[in-house]
Amino acid sequence: MMSLMVSEETGTTTSTPIRSSAESAEPRSHPTRAWATRLVTVGIVLTALNLRPAITSFGALLEDVRDGLGMSGSVAGLLTSVPPLCFAVFGVMAPRLARRFGPGAVVCAGMVAITAGLAIRPYTGSAAGFLAASALALMGIAVSNVLMPVIVKRWFPDRVGSMTGLYSMALALGTSAAAAVTVPVTDALGGGWQSGLAVWAGLAAVAVLPWIALVRVRDADPRDGERARAAHPVPAETGGLRITRSRTAWALAVFFGLQATAAYITMGWMAQIFRDAGVSAGTAGLLLAVTMVMGVPLAFVIPRLATRMPHQGPIVVALGVCGLAGYAGLYLAPAGGAWAWALLLGVSNCAFPLALTMVGMRARTGAGVAQLSAFAQSTGYLISIPGPLLVGVLYQHSGGWGLPIALMAALMIPQIAVGVLAGRDRTVEDEAARGRRA
Repeated sequence: MMSLMVSEETGTTTSTPIRSSAESAEPRSHPTRAWATRLVTVGIVLTALNLRPAITSFGALLEDVRDGLGMSGSVAGLLTSVPPLCFAVFGVMAPRLARRFGPGAVVCAGMVAITAGLAIRPYTGSAAGFLAASALALMGIAVSNVLMPVIVKRWFPDRVGSMTGLYSMALALGTSAAAAVTVPVTDALGGGWQSGLAVWAGLAAVAVLPWIALVRVRDADPRDGERARAAHPVPAETGGLRITRSRTAWALAVFFGLQATAAYITMGWMAQIFRDAGVSAGTAGLLLAVTMVMGVPLAFVIPRLATRMPHQGPIVVALGVCGLAGYAGLYLAPAGGAWAWALLLGVSNCAFPLALTMVGMRARTGAGVAQLSAFAQSTGYLISIPGPLLVGVLYQHSGGWGLPIALMAALMIPQIAVGVLAGRDRTVEDEAARGRRA
């Protein structure tokens, strides 16, 4: 028998089991849970800080790495395309690993993989070794990417927006910090690119510590166990939820892929667009940094706002309009309004924390979130792979930025459309139930 509880944050109705008198006598704040909840919060923040430095630190020293390892341009180009591919391939494994070992244990292993990959890759001495070690780090990032929404949903079911915001803000901070400080840190350590890349392994090693402590209690939560399973019965196969038959899951996957495409194009090409328009190299880099830094405060605000709305479509539209305005500005007056376009595109790129928030909102159970997160992110990152490459091809063959910018703007239209569909107030479990009844 179920009773209804209204979430303090979201104002939406969720289900929780009626507790017996013995359970009601249990203290609200179990000391073990209070300690574990604080540790999970620390773990989430430290994990988020480590999910992008492997990529952006390499981008900052790409030319030095190429010279040091004798990489060809094609191999360097391959390395810049590997992250979304690894996120897609390895992310699929995360739900199965989480069912077998627990999400905390898998994230702990992911942080170990990131630490090892970042520590090893600068000293492999070959392009092949560098690529293999990078793939190890990216594998750790991929499984952690998928399981962060699962952990948030499990430990903070009534604070999905605020915790996703905290996680997204830390991720944006780690992304921008690695891009901004890798070169100065490299110079401070004597100018060797190996040291400048390896230093990020230290931050990843710190992130292992809280998860080790949590693994000792096997992701224990005093409210888990039989009561939680009774509250949220899951069909067989985590069960038996055919995620590919859910329209919401597909809409969210395509939305995730298109926003990732826009983000990778922005990170890879925006500075060059400004430079070709006559903006100095230093200012172009600063404009890109402004775009990336916009994600820090907005990544905290947008998820909290999203969880207070029954339909996230208006936020999707607002972010999309900012993106279209930014692309129009890049086309019409790239240098004249450069700061405005950088700000607008920074706002538009905050579709990423919105997508993560919707992953937590569009599934009712922890198992559902795990499957939806894996499907949306893996499919989405596969969708994102061709975008930056196609922009480069169009730029090379057209000799200007008119066609590439037109492509960017054109992709924003379906992003808005599928985002509105993904933002509807429904869950993938309910869709699966309706499909079985039909």
